[in-house]
Amino acid sequence: MSLPLNLQPDEGSPEWLNKGDNAWQLTAATLVGLQSVPGLVILYGSIVKKKWAVNSAFMALYAFAAVLICWVGWGYQMAFGKEFIKFMGRPDVSLDEKFLLKRAFLGYFPNATMVYFQFVFAAITLILIAGALLGRMNFHAWMVFVPLWMTFSYTIGAYSMWCPTGWLAKLGIIDYSGGYVIHLSSGVAGFTAAYWVGPRATKDRERFPPNNILLMLAGAGLLWMGWTGFNGGDPYTVSTDASLAVLNTHVCTATSLLTWLLLDILFFGKPSVIGATQGMITGLVCITPAAGVVQGWAAILMGIMSGSIPWYTMMVLHKKIWLLKQVDDTMAVFHTHAVAGSLGGILTGFFANPKLNRIFYLVDDWEHYIGLAYGLQNGRTTAGFRQMGIQLLGIVFIVSLNVVMTSLICWTIRLVIPLRLTDDELQIGDDAIHGEEAYALWGDGEKYESRINSIYGAEEFPPPGPKGEVQMA
Repeated sequence: MSLPLNLQPDEGSPEWLNKGDNAWQLTAATLVGLQSVPGLVILYGSIVKKKWAVNSAFMALYAFAAVLICWVGWGYQMAFGKEFIKFMGRPDVSLDEKFLLKRAFLGYFPNATMVYFQFVFAAITLILIAGALLGRMNFHAWMVFVPLWMTFSYTIGAYSMWCPTGWLAKLGIIDYSGGYVIHLSSGVAGFTAAYWVGPRATKDRERFPPNNILLMLAGAGLLWMGWTGFNGGDPYTVSTDASLAVLNTHVCTATSLLTWLLLDILFFGKPSVIGATQGMITGLVCITPAAGVVQGWAAILMGIMSGSIPWYTMMVLHKKIWLLKQVDDTMAVFHTHAVAGSLGGILTGFFANPKLNRIFYLVDDWEHYIGLAYGLQNGRTTAGFRQMGIQLLGIVFIVSLNVVMTSLICWTIRLVIPLRLTDDELQIGDDAIHGEEAYALWGDGEKYESRINSIYGAEEFPPPGPKGEVQMA
């Protein structure tokens, strides 16, 4: 029986290409891209003090563009190409049509789709790091930091865990969609970079109100909905597992947000919008390494823990631990990504369902990919503990990698470019750095009458009209 004309293979649609998978993969990648641009651009630009809105948003936009050029220039091949050394692939370009139109190493779509899909993950990782550095990092130093960190840190983590020839991938680590490679990495790297860059100005550190909470919620909404592609795209196929990953993602996130909200009400008396947003983020991060390999009830339990444990580390432990108090992590990336990412990795090692893992990894492996809970239940205790050990090893590896590489990168950059803005630039903000301001309004909290006084002087202030309005010439 012959295929319909639209399904018959040709030069542009080879036999191995699945059009549905390719369409979904491109859509999922675009959803993840929208998390960054405009999602995190809006979120960063609105959650900071008004004088830092332009700088914060532009740090995200710049990183998105810079990572793409580095990614097609050498990064993709370092993360997913032929082995160069044990921890990374051989640097090479990903621009030739002969390579881009060939079938990807996984899935039924071309390399061009895979390069694009993996790029948006690399880009958002750098943008998440920026969250720890808002309000004081020298933009020129950031311009250098982005390609260096992508090259010497991100590619190593991605190759080790996601490339089929990576050493942790061979051991059987479960990182469904980047709990380790993206979130733990960005949380640790952001915290480390914040240490080297130094704190914000004292005045900003004491009071740093958002300039627009409604826009912040718009950015947060894009981040949440974009996670449909973040976790739903990682099976590399339109499968039942992709559907499960999407549902688990939203269930865990909603549970985490509500848990954080309830804790804020119980301990502080008010339902904080910013707190709810933090709870949303920790839920998204926690479910990421587990999205398609755990059951729905496990996603709810993970949401409860991701809404409470990072809340405790941020609201309680942060004020007690000396190191946490010394480092100025603007967006609390350490708690929302490093703590929540580690928590997700550990809980994945506990709740991972062997059947769902076989569907995701497409292997019938009874020695790998079994959570400790199922190992204890099925009499495969050794396999369960082995999986938990691999998950913990992954945490140690990512933490060590990012502390060392981020420190070396920051130390190298500061030999040439100051990492921190000058005191004068810190006082002024956007106008001093970019010559631009976010709003065509007057300064922080300055009243209209005060502005008029400064223009006309006290004696020259025009008299009010019959209804009290100011009469202008």
